[in-house]
Amino acid sequence: METDLTNVENMRAVGLRPTRQRLALARLLFGHGNQHVTAETLFERAQMAGIKVSLATVYNTLHQFTDAGLLRQVMVDTPRSYFDTNITDHHHFYFEDTGKIADIPHDRINQQINDISPTILPAGTSLSRVDVVVRLRGAE
Repeated sequence: METDLTNVENMRAVGLRPTRQRLALARLLFGHGNQHVTAETLFERAQMAGIKVSLATVYNTLHQFTDAGLLRQVMVDTPRSYFDTNITDHHHFYFEDTGKIADIPHDRINQQINDISPTILPAGTSLSRVDVVVRLRGAE
């Protein structure tokens, strides 16, 4: 999504109240190309930028942006969750030694993984998306 969320009207257009804190966090998230952030790293960047915001507000804002379809949440471990500004179909490398995460283009993963047959899904469900996290050790 190419919406400029630092703009009050655009924030309202996606159903969010344009608070000072949301606008400031949107600038940090969407003003620097695609990136993967945790709530903690975004909180640290906000503090370094002089933005007065609590960690709880950062968590809430990330979840609100995710609910609005502006971010994808990527779960790599039970306690560790990343928020991805790239909402297109793609997968991820997770570097266990450093905790970094990197994109894998959708077409670089075996197409059979991406094309799950509806016949294997539990009754009454439909496929939302396929998320593949490839865990690596070593460089990055």
